[in-house]
Amino acid sequence: MRLISSGRHHARFEFGDLQVVSLRDGYIDMPPTRLRDEDGCALDELPTAVPLVGDNLRLSVNAFFVTDGTRSVLIDTGASNAWHDPTMGLIYDALDEAGIDRARVTDVAITHKHEDHVSGLIAPDGPEAFTELERVWIGAGDASVFTGRLEPIRDRVVPVPEKVAINDWTTAVPTPGHTPGHTVFEVRSGTGCLLAWGDTVHVPTLQFDRPNVAWEFDGDQSQARAARAVLLEQLTRPHHFVAGAHLDSPGIARVTASGDGYALEYLAPPIG
Repeated sequence: MRLISSGRHHARFEFGDLQVVSLRDGYIDMPPTRLRDEDGCALDELPTAVPLVGDNLRLSVNAFFVTDGTRSVLIDTGASNAWHDPTMGLIYDALDEAGIDRARVTDVAITHKHEDHVSGLIAPDGPEAFTELERVWIGAGDASVFTGRLEPIRDRVVPVPEKVAINDWTTAVPTPGHTPGHTVFEVRSGTGCLLAWGDTVHVPTLQFDRPNVAWEFDGDQSQARAARAVLLEQLTRPHHFVAGAHLDSPGIARVTASGDGYALEYLAPPIG
């Protein structure tokens, strides 16, 4: 996988016969007390390697557009104006900057139901953001989120109860723990495998080195840890890459084993 272009809010990668475009939706600031040890308690001390902005952790929020030139899938949609406005909701600017027409988006794959991943289906001024939308793939355990603001999308929701191919090169893989329907999307090209995840990792400067550290809002912290362990081990295989919603934008990297944990190597420098 190699970077071929970038801008303020996007980065485009060549991935064999596919292109992967990282789209920056913005950022959220969260207190370090959200981090949890194996007993479910806040960490006593934050390692010096973890940067703070003021007294907070700054989490990037990313989405990913994958295309073979004919078909495409948008993985996550950002927050629109539903949460932490105005630091998020930039995905529409990112799509414009990358030259991606929203009318090209017929399939959206949602990693899980939380606002910073699903709310961008509805534009800030109220209409659907993707006028030609045909299908929204989401873990069956999270499909109930399509009420209220998201009600207009409900008739196009495809619940994912088990591992299923959503096109020739993308497979939805249930990874419950953070939420009941948390799902990773496995994208395979002629040259490798990309795992696009939502909230498997929130703080990349900590949770690769110490993967047993959980997040306060993991619905089932033990299950989330177990899912993370499986995915991290898979990512150490040759020609495997990760695209993470909360990795530093653009959020695409390699993972290698390192001591008792893992090391992360970004394929492009941070943007934004």
